[in-house]
Amino acid sequence: MSLFKARDWWSTILGEKEDFDQGCLCVADVDNSGSGQDKIIVGSYMGYLRIFNPHPVKPGDGAQPEDLLLEVQLREPILQVEVGKFVSGTEGLHLAVLHCRKLCVYAVAGTLGNVEHGNQYQIKLMYEHNLQRTACNMTYGPFGGVKGRDLICIQSMDGMLMLFEQESYAFGRFLPGFLLPGPLTYSSRTDSFITVSSCRQVESYKYQVLAFATDADERQETEQQKHSSGKRLAVDWVLNIGEQALDICVVSFNQAVSSVFVLGERNFFCLKDNGQIRFMKKLDYSPSCFIPYCSVKEGTINTLIGNHSKMLNVYQDITLKWAAQLPHIPVSVKVANLQDLKGVIVTLSDNGHLQCSYLGTDPSIFQAPKVDSREINYEEYDAEMKELQKIIKEATKTQGILPKSEKHRDLIVTAEVSPDLDAESQAIDSEVKAEAVPSVTVKVTIQSRVTAQKPNLAVCVQAPLAVTCDQFIFDDLEPDSSETVVLSVFLKGNCSPSELEGSCMVSYDTPTGIPKVAQCSFRLPLRLICLPAQPSKAANHKLTIDTNKPPVSFLTIFPDFVDPSEEDQSNVLGFQFLNGSKTTLLASKTSQRYRIQSDQLEDLWLITKELTLRLEEHFKKQNCKDFACSFSGSIPLQEYFELIDRHFELRLNAEKFRELLSERAVQFRAIERRLLTRFKDKTPAPLQHLDTLLEGTFREV
Repeated sequence: MSLFKARDWWSTILGEKEDFDQGCLCVADVDNSGSGQDKIIVGSYMGYLRIFNPHPVKPGDGAQPEDLLLEVQLREPILQVEVGKFVSGTEGLHLAVLHCRKLCVYAVAGTLGNVEHGNQYQIKLMYEHNLQRTACNMTYGPFGGVKGRDLICIQSMDGMLMLFEQESYAFGRFLPGFLLPGPLTYSSRTDSFITVSSCRQVESYKYQVLAFATDADERQETEQQKHSSGKRLAVDWVLNIGEQALDICVVSFNQAVSSVFVLGERNFFCLKDNGQIRFMKKLDYSPSCFIPYCSVKEGTINTLIGNHSKMLNVYQDITLKWAAQLPHIPVSVKVANLQDLKGVIVTLSDNGHLQCSYLGTDPSIFQAPKVDSREINYEEYDAEMKELQKIIKEATKTQGILPKSEKHRDLIVTAEVSPDLDAESQAIDSEVKAEAVPSVTVKVTIQSRVTAQKPNLAVCVQAPLAVTCDQFIFDDLEPDSSETVVLSVFLKGNCSPSELEGSCMVSYDTPTGIPKVAQCSFRLPLRLICLPAQPSKAANHKLTIDTNKPPVSFLTIFPDFVDPSEEDQSNVLGFQFLNGSKTTLLASKTSQRYRIQSDQLEDLWLITKELTLRLEEHFKKQNCKDFACSFSGSIPLQEYFELIDRHFELRLNAEKFRELLSERAVQFRAIERRLLTRFKDKTPAPLQHLDTLLEGTFREV
């Protein structure tokens, strides 16, 4: 615990229920302003891309509307954001955004604004690459020693390095002995890619070796092709560090030699270019992120390391120079130049707390007042106290009464979900194998108190749920006007969704050109994805929820799934999902417990969440404020890991099946060639000759 806190210079909270990780933060002069001031680029797993340019009036101020230069939803999770020279024909900086199955490169530009919010910023898609494999992370640099441009290397979840020469795909190579992806970086000094494998060792691969190795896309080769077109991918050097790595970074400063820094789970390593250890530091805490940022003394390098105790430690090589307390656990840390202030520390937490801070202490300006020897006038103090109490009383009476223009937003969007399923299902192109796929109607209403220009409504639900229409564009809304649209939601994919919540977002411009957003959320009925079914007595997976209140009859909290005439449904209930799997819910008659059981572990979640939500709503109506649910059992990690293993086994089997098909295609082409060679003279051959030929060929297959 440090006596000092990181001094808050500027901070904000990003979005709501959004997740962030190590690659979601980047700082750079992304709009090529030439001022030397960095912008803060943040991407989230919900697909939101935000660019900030903080300008606090005084240290500690929160974010102002003009600090947010750009906010756009890209509809796909953002794994990593980087800024570099990614577009051919120019040395300007561009923004690379990595999605699970796509790499997009954007140009960020601002136009001079004529309102109080300053310039308006937009992004323009320069090019994109659709990936054949699921991406994990990426790195960039002047691969092969190219001048004036940066190339991009993406590491896939199955161990393939995909290299892109800006607008074109170059080649792909599989890492040998791969199991799980690790952090990846590029060293321009040695022209090498450095990663940490699942064998807990740091590995370096030369770019030239990657370029001349056997192409990962080649499925079949003859012996002659194997010798002529490439060679096996060989590692340049290896260092066993004995633990998994959180991050890896290559730095080179004027006063220090080029070094490779590796942040492990319990140790911090600094390596030379050839893989030899320069030094290592054993950490007595669990680190979360790091960044080597400068060299203030010849031969040494300063490094910032954040940890899970909300601490930020400053090291000079292995010597701890400073420690400061943060208000959150950082998952990513950067150092930026903002508003002519150099060395601002930018940290990001996994739930979206973005903070710019600086180190140091604030001097105390308190001075002891001079002793006043005058006698106290108690009557005067009593009169002043009564006056203050009167002011406090009046303020308490009027608390919460605000002018209408401040209390109500300019534009309000509401979503109303129909209590009943659609009489005629509106589901289209559904992959569900059920006899009937239900749908439910959602009525969205937009009410505007001011003129709203170019209003655009977007409706989002979690896959595999889908909507009949997710985008609506309206004409300009006049003051005190409204628009209403109706759409239907249904289950499109043949599996259960992770949640039954949806959201509506309206983007519009005010008459002065200021962009604004209004949003709301809605909850879909459980009947949309499952039906009542006979309860099952036995199940492979069981979960017990404890409460502090007597059990509630299912006739009360699940009226849409029970038949009132059947009393045996008061404490036991069955659910069948549209994909066919079943889940049973039981309420104890003697204790305050509920049990959820199913043959599939993944089917427990939705019923458990629906149960807790309905119980909370029930006791809230009863004006009970101390209701609580708890889980005292052991977390089913073993079953969870088995589920992941089955997923990867299916994936590996699919890969082997595709390889087998490819091999069979080559062999059948060989059959075709043999048949053509045998009968090219068009001379009729005895049928037994053909049978013999085919029998020998298929024996080879």
